[in-house]
Amino acid sequence: MVEIKTNENLAAMREAGRVVARALAAVREKAAPGVPLTDLDRAAREVLAEAGAGSPFLGYRPEWAPVPFPAVVCVSVNDAIVHGIPDDTRLAPGDLVSADCGALLGGWAGDSAISFTVGPARPEDTRLIGAAEEALEAGIAAAVVGNRVGDIAHAIGRVCRAAGYGIPDGFGGHGIGRTMHEDPGVPNEGRPGRGMKLRHGMVLAIEPMLIGGGTDDHYTARDGWTIRTVDGSRASHAEHTVAITDEGPRVLTAL
Repeated sequence: MVEIKTNENLAAMREAGRVVARALAAVREKAAPGVPLTDLDRAAREVLAEAGAGSPFLGYRPEWAPVPFPAVVCVSVNDAIVHGIPDDTRLAPGDLVSADCGALLGGWAGDSAISFTVGPARPEDTRLIGAAEEALEAGIAAAVVGNRVGDIAHAIGRVCRAAGYGIPDGFGGHGIGRTMHEDPGVPNEGRPGRGMKLRHGMVLAIEPMLIGGGTDDHYTARDGWTIRTVDGSRASHAEHTVAITDEGPRVLTAL
C-alpha cells in the first residue's frame, strides 16, 4: 500500500530530511586518515540527538539479517557497496567512503546517502562517484507526476551502464514516509513506462549503487550485513528522499 502524503506531511518530512543532511555533513567532516569508522557513527548520533530525532537504522532487523543493525549510519568503504557496519577500522588516505543515514522526526522518516574520498581522490574514484550522482540526478528528473516507477529505474540504469559500471541486482530505492521502507520498490534498472504511476504526494528514496569493475556480482560479508563487490572493485552510492509534486520533484534531504 502506498500512502499519499499531504502538503503538511511533506513539510514535516522535509524537517526530517534536513536532519539527515546535517548528519551526513558531520560524517563527511569527521572522516580523515586514522579516524575509526565508529567515530563517524558517533558524529551522526550527535546530530540526531541535538535534533531530538530517532534512527530508523539503529536496531533495524529485516528477515535476512542475522543481528539488528548496531549503528545509526551505514559506512561502506572501498569494495563495500552498502550496509557497512561502522567498526574500529581506521580510514586511510584515498579510501572511498559511502555513508547512508536516516532520521525519524515528528513521526516521519528521511533517508539519504553520499560517497566521498578521504583526502585526494584517484581519477577513477572521482568518475565513479560522479556517475552515481549523475544517475541520482537522472532518477530525480524522471520522478514527475504521470511518469512511472520504471521511468526512474530506466533513467538511473542508462547512466550507470553508459559509464560502464555494474548495478547490484536486488538493491535499489523504496517508498518512504512514516517508516523508512514502504512501497513501492524503485529498482536501479528497468524498462520505461512500467510500474506504478507517480502521483502528487508520493515520496521515494531514490538510490543508485554502482560497481566500479563493471560486473553486477556481489556477495554478503560474514557480518551478515555488508554487501561487497566480488571482483574487489570499488563502489559508490548516492541517495535522496524525493517528493513527487505537481510542481516537479522536491528533494527533501538536501542541505
